[in-house]
Amino acid sequence: MASPAVTLSWNSSSWLNNRTLTRTTNEGTTKISDKASTFLVLAQKKAKKTRKIILIEDVTDVGKKGQLLDVKAGFYRNFLHPTGKARIVTPVLLKEMKVEEERIEAEKKRVKEEALQLARIFETVGAFKVKRKGGKGKLIFGSVTAQDLVDIIKAQLQRDIDKRIVSLPEIRETGEYIAELKLHPDVTAQVRLNVFAN
Repeated sequence: MASPAVTLSWNSSSWLNNRTLTRTTNEGTTKISDKASTFLVLAQKKAKKTRKIILIEDVTDVGKKGQLLDVKAGFYRNFLHPTGKARIVTPVLLKEMKVEEERIEAEKKRVKEEALQLARIFETVGAFKVKRKGGKGKLIFGSVTAQDLVDIIKAQLQRDIDKRIVSLPEIRETGEYIAELKLHPDVTAQVRLNVFAN
């Protein structure tokens, strides 16, 4: 007993619109509409090519600490992550960075307030007196240096000041002079000096 030869073939003149299943037998061809079986092919998405990161430290030609950047995935994977210079952005990390930024701003504000308070103290003190061995007329032996001013301030006000922030004119004779103390990038105090010969 021979069974009739049956072949099934899928024909599609317009792939999205006309889908018919054709059944061929010895008796003839019959078309079966197959609306129930939808065959859909999705293209696989490519992997992300960039990563959103936060720099943990300054990186030359990339950015500064705390900066949000989009960098190539390979650059992050092969350089930034292994060296510990960056981390991938997460909500927790963003919150940590915000808290750290607020702490730094508060510290900057506190330092500036201290500098303003110290500037007020220097300007209300009046003139600092410096005695040097006198020469002819108004000349003195040697000169008055920034270290001399720092020593006088420490003796009179009990404040430690770095001599690098002191800007003095050249003092080689007696008289009154004005020195500038750069206490903060935004705060400069002016101090008067009276130089006497003994």
